[in-house]
Amino acid sequence: MIDLGKHTASVLSAYGVTIVLLAALIGVTLVQARRAKARLAQVEADNG
Repeated sequence: MIDLGKHTASVLSAYGVTIVLLAALIGVTLVQARRAKARLAQVEADNG
């Protein structure tokens, strides 16, 4: 691992926060896509 000196805690915490936020964004996107797909199926069933 790269020696980050006195900045190790800051850099690693920034990476950690970034990973958590990316995971949250991916999760929200997947939930919204699932809901949109279900709504679309319902609209198509009502019109078909």
